[in-house]
Amino acid sequence: MAEYRAKYAAYRSARDRYEAEAGAYWSMIAEKRKLRGARRRNGEAISAEHYVLAQPPVYNGPPQPIDPSAPPQPPAQRRTIPVASDFLANAQSQFAFAPRRPQNELEFKRSYAKVASRLGLTRDQAVRVYCFEAGGNGKYDVQAGLEFSRPNARAISTALGYNQLLTTNTVELLAEQGHAIIEGLNQAMHRAPEPERSALARKIATVRKMIAFSKSVPDEWNAHERIGMTPQGLGIHALNYDVDIGPWLQTYKLLISVEFAKRKGHERPLSAAELEMMNLTGDGNGFDMVSMPQGLRVQVPTSNFFQRGGYERNPVAIRNNTVAKLIAATDARMDSESAKPGAKDLAAAF
Repeated sequence: MAEYRAKYAAYRSARDRYEAEAGAYWSMIAEKRKLRGARRRNGEAISAEHYVLAQPPVYNGPPQPIDPSAPPQPPAQRRTIPVASDFLANAQSQFAFAPRRPQNELEFKRSYAKVASRLGLTRDQAVRVYCFEAGGNGKYDVQAGLEFSRPNARAISTALGYNQLLTTNTVELLAEQGHAIIEGLNQAMHRAPEPERSALARKIATVRKMIAFSKSVPDEWNAHERIGMTPQGLGIHALNYDVDIGPWLQTYKLLISVEFAKRKGHERPLSAAELEMMNLTGDGNGFDMVSMPQGLRVQVPTSNFFQRGGYERNPVAIRNNTVAKLIAATDARMDSESAKPGAKDLAAAF
């Protein structure tokens, strides 16, 4: 115990020094972010001085020692992540809904390309983000963690489809874009022959119920996250499997960021890698990143666009520690995955 106490004292001393330094660093990150927001609202220029140009401090002290007097700790319990069977079962039990699955992957890709083109996504944006998010060969129903058939594979999140929507995304998109999705479905219904027309009419009625549920809470991420994991929210997530509705959800996941950048005065089309930055860090932080001049991108650390916890859990942002490096790494991965059959099929669908 004497040896443990000595080691713990050394650890605590080093850790306290590091936490003081890290706390000051991340406070400065937050202050500079607020300053940039205010300057942008006032139409004022933003330069290098408005970013933290130092990299985050790294803890280099001794590891925390193990207390020999502490009782053995039980193994950590893995959180159960809902999967396809849960989404489908809840869609049926909560809304009497079963998605119309595509006959094959190409049918879904063509439907996605049609909706994406209609709403204004470019082929380059859609295909290259698909390459990054779904690995260039992902199926329309791919779930994070289950991309490959291997023993003991388990879902790591509820992220589904070409653009990896979480349950929160699906609920939020219905709450915010449901009217546009309904309008698109109505147009398809009026063009369709029977019995497809009647099937679409029933589907529209069901989607209206789902929209009402999605709007039953304030239009806030935390509120949508909470109801996204209820039985109704899990059932709504099954819409991503539907060949008529899934492409709308997947498209709006990207289109909202494109439109956000336009509203902020970003005139040229976002590259796919820039769009992925907005997907990765959120529209506000992502726009802050992609709107900066090329010269600043090589100077500014990626830490400027994250909360501390999110940054420390993101090895890609840590390894590619400037904006220029992160965008280049994203482009390189998109280039590599673009050669896969799924990416080629999606490009051809446009």
